[in-house]
Amino acid sequence: MNYNWNWKIFWDAHPEGTGTYMTALLGGLGWTLSTALIAWCIALTLGALVGTMRTTPIKWMVVVGNAYVELFRNIPLLVQMFLWFFVMPELVPKGMGDWLKQLPNAPFITAVICLGFFTSARVAEQVKAGIGSLPRGQTMAGTALGLTLPQTYRFVVLPQAFRIILPPLTSEFLNIIKNSAVALTIGLVELTSRARSMQEFSFQVFEAFTAATLIYIIVNIIVVNLMRLLEKKIAVPGLIGGGGMMGAGH
Repeated sequence: MNYNWNWKIFWDAHPEGTGTYMTALLGGLGWTLSTALIAWCIALTLGALVGTMRTTPIKWMVVVGNAYVELFRNIPLLVQMFLWFFVMPELVPKGMGDWLKQLPNAPFITAVICLGFFTSARVAEQVKAGIGSLPRGQTMAGTALGLTLPQTYRFVVLPQAFRIILPPLTSEFLNIIKNSAVALTIGLVELTSRARSMQEFSFQVFEAFTAATLIYIIVNIIVVNLMRLLEKKIAVPGLIGGGGMMGAGH
């Protein structure tokens, strides 16, 4: 069977009356980026908190942090997405459950929460590793200066740890953009969902998913380069890399 290529399909009117197919794809990209950015804020906040808890000398914090990571890291993302969307409204009181079901943007809110919690467990691992890579003398120096434990983490430990883990955090941010595609299973019309819709309406499957693939690649390249600029901007000369603090052990 011969396939009829039609690269002009992107400028044809979309059957849903939302403009052209290209307009629909760009609209899906907007939902993808919105979902990823908000979920990333949640993931970074929770991940930093949980990762820090796992490195403190307070035993109950370590136990809670470890349990949190194991819970969200070991359940597949798709399963978590279904649990948040279909099961959670049935577990809460009926009034709240009915309210959750009737939210106009329920798929978007669910995707943001699910991706935020799922990725926060991975960020927590990165934060723990970053803190663990610092010389113990850093914490002791904070104590010697009269800082409390929270102050030591805030002003001494975490600023250095985040500089160290910025490259792996970039990978996690790229992952959250790509993982947002799972949200199509609960009805979020993000980029992959729009490509699938285009394929179903026009039967131009290769054009639809080629366009989606190229858009994902372009977005990821932009993110990588922005994060590289950020890494250079916040780098402290002599602190990381090139025989800096890590090698000197100061």
